[in-house]
Amino acid sequence: MGFGDLKSAAGLRVLNDFLADKSYIEGYVPSQADIAVFEAIAGPPPADLFHALRWYNHIKSYEKQKASLPGVKKALGKYGPADVEDTTGAATDSKDDDDIDLFGSDDEEESEEAKKLREERLAQYESKKSKKPAVVAKSSILLDVKPWDDETDMAKLEECVRSIQADGLVWGSSKLVPVGYGIKKLQIQCVVEDDKVGTDMLEERITAFEDYVQSMDVAAFNKI
Repeated sequence: MGFGDLKSAAGLRVLNDFLADKSYIEGYVPSQADIAVFEAIAGPPPADLFHALRWYNHIKSYEKQKASLPGVKKALGKYGPADVEDTTGAATDSKDDDDIDLFGSDDEEESEEAKKLREERLAQYESKKSKKPAVVAKSSILLDVKPWDDETDMAKLEECVRSIQADGLVWGSSKLVPVGYGIKKLQIQCVVEDDKVGTDMLEERITAFEDYVQSMDVAAFNKI
């Protein structure tokens, strides 16, 4: 088992082929296995080895957290395809040096204690993965709400705007901005969940207060 010499072009090709259908060296999350292989590479793989380059850039992003990644770092020869000869010189036939593999064991007979520990760790991982909250896409929007004239009650206009309530909509700070001839517009901030609230809906609801509102424009729109 092994990748061969990962500082050579041949070794990198073996790594690239190995990662063609895998995201990580072992399992389904970044681990010490990825760190061990990453540290054996001299630098980023060439662009034509895009599986290896994709994996390299991803693991590089964990540089500050690498010590906290799960697993126990093993000899480099313990990773990689089974049909490639290990040329790192770090491999050993001694079973005394083998680390416990929580995702599987090479021993013909697995002790009950090791089996129980592996099953508990796998159950904990699956539980954490299922409870991980989905990422909610949000945007911060700055709206310009313009009145009909300088006699429009701007306090009432703002009250009308803030009366609009919807799941995924939170109103923020506001201020009155002069636009000329004694007229002021309401500039108001809001945060929305992109899947639930859009600018078209906001415009439709705000301009429905036609006794106060002449028009609504989006002054700024930023993803959070």
